[in-house]
Amino acid sequence: MEVTELALPGVYLIKPNLFTDNRGYFFEPYNQQRFIAAGLQAQFVQDNQSMSHKHAVRGLHFQYPPFEQGKLVSVITGAVLDIIVDIRKNSPFYGKSLALEINATNKWSIWIPPGFAHGFSTLEDNTIFQYKCTNYYNKNAEGGILWNDSDLQIDWKIDQPIVSPKDAALPAFTKLNSPF
Repeated sequence: MEVTELALPGVYLIKPNLFTDNRGYFFEPYNQQRFIAAGLQAQFVQDNQSMSHKHAVRGLHFQYPPFEQGKLVSVITGAVLDIIVDIRKNSPFYGKSLALEINATNKWSIWIPPGFAHGFSTLEDNTIFQYKCTNYYNKNAEGGILWNDSDLQIDWKIDQPIVSPKDAALPAFTKLNSPF
């Protein structure tokens, strides 16, 4: 497994060791010992999975403390442009975003610790997105930022986004009173 810290400190790209032969492939999407050996600490308590059509946008989401979540995200089928926004008030990267394509072909994962808003746009039909979470979902702790906020200047790489009414009503980044 190859682990690389990305442009937002604390966020890591994880490339698994992939073993292929004439039958197909094998890899470990998650191995706690290797995760810890790479210097990443997390105890996962919940797995989530979504299926999205091409051009769907989900996000930008986070959970307020004490229900904040670290997430290990990956794609089972299809492809997404994964978006991460630093919402740690004292970070020199506050309000900065990172976009990275992860897909069923590259089999990469991204570790996103608490203190970041997260979302993705779906680049292929029937994309299955999976994420392991370090805390349980709590509806009353939901937080988010408007996905197309002009202050964030995120290029979602899609022309006609499919956005839920809930995500379309999220507040602008300037309205965020970050708890991180």
